[in-house]
Amino acid sequence: MINPSLPKHVAIIMDGNGRWAKKKGMLRALGHKSGVESVRAAVRFCRNRNIQSLTLFAFSSENWFRPPTEVRSLMELFHFVLGKEVKKLHKNGVRLRVIGDTSRFNSRLVEKIAEAEELTRNNQSLTLNVAANYGGKWEMVNTCRTLINKCQTGELSPEALTEDMFFEQTTLANQPEVDLLIRTGGDMRISNFLLWHIAYAELYFTKTLWPDFGEAEFSAAIEEFSSRQRRYGRIADQVNDN
Repeated sequence: MINPSLPKHVAIIMDGNGRWAKKKGMLRALGHKSGVESVRAAVRFCRNRNIQSLTLFAFSSENWFRPPTEVRSLMELFHFVLGKEVKKLHKNGVRLRVIGDTSRFNSRLVEKIAEAEELTRNNQSLTLNVAANYGGKWEMVNTCRTLINKCQTGELSPEALTEDMFFEQTTLANQPEVDLLIRTGGDMRISNFLLWHIAYAELYFTKTLWPDFGEAEFSAAIEEFSSRQRRYGRIADQVNDN
């Protein structure tokens, strides 16, 4: 049963893995590996509270500019986690989707992604979207290309285009709109994440580094979300009257 005071869709910018590792005198790659347990915890949290969708920012289109050794370790970790975790996700009824431009990934990783998505595609307990080689600007341009093609073929008239039609061509079509965006690690910016989808999302920033973000921290974010009044352009009295 869905609790109306809870978000239907939570998105998280998982920041702070490298700094977490550096504080402990570890290589940055070990910080990313430690962050996997926080991913598991976030998935459990959402499933236990009947949150419908969880979108995690795993690798941005700008992350290719990081040192090559770190990029390689992230790609290897992504491949490893896909192989290790997908059966567990499937067993728990989680649908996995990878959103982003996968054309830069090697064929082995692309194949793993396709297999994971196919295995879990009918699951309904939670939709887990992993944003990999993703950028909000990329998504909006890609969506525009799709709509332009529809106009050119006569399938769609430009005058008939609506916001709902635009949303239907995005990577998160057929899912609830993002209600809550969480960013860990202390920075207070969006970093080109889900630019279309967070238009009316509540934003929650925490200094907690991602490997330390567990159930207690997630609960605090949800409690803060539940305490806010979401007005969508209206005044408080109008919301209260409803």
